[in-house]
Amino acid sequence: MKRATVYLQEDLHRALRLKAFEADRSVSDLINDAVRVALEEDVADLTDLEARRREKPVSYHDFLKELKDRGQL
Repeated sequence: MKRATVYLQEDLHRALRLKAFEADRSVSDLINDAVRVALEEDVADLTDLEARRREKPVSYHDFLKELKDRGQL
């Protein structure tokens, strides 16, 4: 494990300490979990972005017309 210095806003630090106490976990564990979740979300977003690159672009005007034609507007 690597050591890092992280500067938190006072209210976030207090909330984090309280949550760690309530969950009987360390602040480091909670931060590691939060960073892991954020990185997993990035992977999912990048995967979705790559899939959408293959989609045919549609103009805003054409999309609104399509919605109107289908009776959704």
